[in-house]
Amino acid sequence: MKQVRAEKIDSVEDYRLIDVPEPVPGPAEVLIKVKACAMGYVDALVALGGYQVKPPVPFTPGQEFAGVVAAIGSGVTGLAVGDRVLANGFGGGLAEQVALPAAMVTRIPDALGFAEAAGFKINYLTALHGLMDRAFLQPGERLLVMGAAGGVGSAAVQVGRLLGAEVIAVASTPEKRAFVAGLGAAHVLDTEAEGWRERVKAACGGKGPDVVFDPVAGPLFETAFRSLAWRGRHLVVGFTGGPIPKLPINLSLMKGAALVGVDVRQFMLFEPALAARHLDQLLDWAAQGALVPPLGRQFALADFAEAMRFAMSGKGVGKAIVTMSPLAG
Repeated sequence: MKQVRAEKIDSVEDYRLIDVPEPVPGPAEVLIKVKACAMGYVDALVALGGYQVKPPVPFTPGQEFAGVVAAIGSGVTGLAVGDRVLANGFGGGLAEQVALPAAMVTRIPDALGFAEAAGFKINYLTALHGLMDRAFLQPGERLLVMGAAGGVGSAAVQVGRLLGAEVIAVASTPEKRAFVAGLGAAHVLDTEAEGWRERVKAACGGKGPDVVFDPVAGPLFETAFRSLAWRGRHLVVGFTGGPIPKLPINLSLMKGAALVGVDVRQFMLFEPALAARHLDQLLDWAAQGALVPPLGRQFALADFAEAMRFAMSGKGVGKAIVTMSPLAG
């Protein structure tokens, strides 16, 4: 079978598409015939050794993927050959088949296609965990989403709406702003620094946002924090905007506001039961049609390097997907 692999991870050029033996599921494992694999900014960052947790080598990228159960190992319950599933792990998804622990595999509703399911879990779980558990977002509150056209930003726009918030989405280009408007944001703002705080205030009815969901932490980071309403919460989700910014600590006191970290990896590690309940809720919304993940740009497996570069570029909307052929079935 085909698999993307690198013996060292200094650059995209280190990766090759190679032939390897088909994996065999061990006890408590499931073999998945992969149909689609997500390739977002963090996925590419991990693959290039730039993430806070370094991957072992040799390494195969792809932390999230979807496909069909091809075989099950001994002791596996609740899954059967032929089930449509999504799965996640610390790499491995850029391959035609993957064997991994059954605990990392979840059946998907018919409403979710493989491409949609491949990039579903981490983005939407990050959004729901951040907004519900870390920001305690309430119906009627104003939610400002930075980087709203990206994978996790677009998830926050949709989840925020389902939680009853008025969503103000921030995106850098006309194409991206049109995209997030289509997701149902009540207001859409640009990223031009001059006058930005005044535009946020106007979108919030003369006040400020109650919650900022921020996977960018870029040049507008401090301005966004200064824009918060009293008792506001600024969620730090990631740093796609470049160097990690600093914040004068007195602003928290003056605004009565909180700066709160959101780390879905540790959330799943330390609170697995709650994470599982949140995923069930998200999949239920998807099954009902209340949550429709937007599809980002799609690449063939042979074009994995282009997909990784594209994910790092920040030019796309949604989350890029690498698809196997054929996708259906």
